[in-house]
Amino acid sequence: MSQVVDDSRGGAGPFSRFEFLVAGRYLRARRKDAFISVIAALTLTGIAIGVATLIVVMSVMNGFRDELLSKILGLNGHFSAYPLEERLTDYKETVGAIEGVPGVRFAVPFVEGQALASGLTESTGVSARGIEFASVQKLDLLYKSAVMGSWDGWDEGNGVAIGSRLANRLGVSAGDIVTLVNPNGTLTPFGRTPQIRSYPVSVVFNLGMVEFDSFYLYMSMQAAQDYFKAYDDVLVEGAEPPDVLATDEEIDAAYQRVYRANAIEIFIDDPDDIATMRTRIQSQVTRPMTMTDWQQRNETFFSALQVERVVMFTILSMIILVAAFNIISSLVMLVKDKGRDIAVLRTMGATRGSIMRIFSMTGTAIGVAGTLIGLGLGLLIAANAETLRAFISNTLGVTLFPPEVFFLSTLPSKVNAGEVGLVVALSLSLSFLATLYPAWRAAQYEPVEALRYE
Repeated sequence: MSQVVDDSRGGAGPFSRFEFLVAGRYLRARRKDAFISVIAALTLTGIAIGVATLIVVMSVMNGFRDELLSKILGLNGHFSAYPLEERLTDYKETVGAIEGVPGVRFAVPFVEGQALASGLTESTGVSARGIEFASVQKLDLLYKSAVMGSWDGWDEGNGVAIGSRLANRLGVSAGDIVTLVNPNGTLTPFGRTPQIRSYPVSVVFNLGMVEFDSFYLYMSMQAAQDYFKAYDDVLVEGAEPPDVLATDEEIDAAYQRVYRANAIEIFIDDPDDIATMRTRIQSQVTRPMTMTDWQQRNETFFSALQVERVVMFTILSMIILVAAFNIISSLVMLVKDKGRDIAVLRTMGATRGSIMRIFSMTGTAIGVAGTLIGLGLGLLIAANAETLRAFISNTLGVTLFPPEVFFLSTLPSKVNAGEVGLVVALSLSLSFLATLYPAWRAAQYEPVEALRYE
């Protein structure tokens, strides 16, 4: 008896070797405890599934947000600056002033308009944007996404760059002709005539984002300025306005064509430092401009993503909570089944605290094992999310996560160590808390009452 008492109170740390031995014995299945063991196994499985599901879902949502953010901000700036009062004819000087602001990576002037694009098979509306080759090189995402054709001679040629999905829809590839139709063409006495021009496809790009690959068309800055008439004919200083009988040569000599940009995309080093950079840029640029940032443009979208993350985490945490309740039920049955053993241990000198620690360790061990299994399984699935998606889609012949709905052509996944730690901590905490009541009930057993009918 004295040895049991010593073991139950001694040992390194809060738990003794004796308590570990008894808890381990209760965890090992025996024939008469088969039902309790089955419940324990199901509880372990439930915790593992809950932890793995939480890790996978949160990782996919993290990857989804980061991928969308990188694609959106890879082409559209953190700020879009639009001119006020005066047309943006001094866009080159303005870009130079903006790029001189500390914290600004680069700035991209552009001309943009809507048009109808016609190919070999069908026609569709596109957003056509004109940019210089120097700007294309700055937009690393666009520059490196070319899958057909080349950017060589971009500024000198009259070619266009289109997305892979748009190319498939129009039935064209590199070298084919795309016709653009703009209703705001030349003004005539009978009204405006459509502006119709044909351009060869110089580049086919694949950004991996459905909206950009299906709707955007890029052309050289000069071509876009001519096509969308982004210019003003200004009378040359000192020249007289030509009369109505003047020839075309005289009219051209009297006027100077001044090209302009629609707006400027501004890319900064820290996308979250919006307020500081807005003030800094506005104080540096002398011309009046209005600026909209990426958070304003995508506020509803990213707010909805954040709400969805919180809701999904809360809902999926219920799986772990239900599994924790199973720990309570399995331990309650184990306590009732081991009533005689508890009485014998108490008569041999085991304290109430020792009994409580034994059953607490038994339940916690189930939670720890389930958490570790779920952690390994979740990290494995999260690391191979796209591979598993493609395998299931090919096997079942169905499209999982269609790109037309989810905007991305692949299933992204990004494991966040902090969120994984939170999931593991939540699972271990719920598992430990679930053991307290059954362990406390076991510690309340009186040896005389437990052995009276034995």
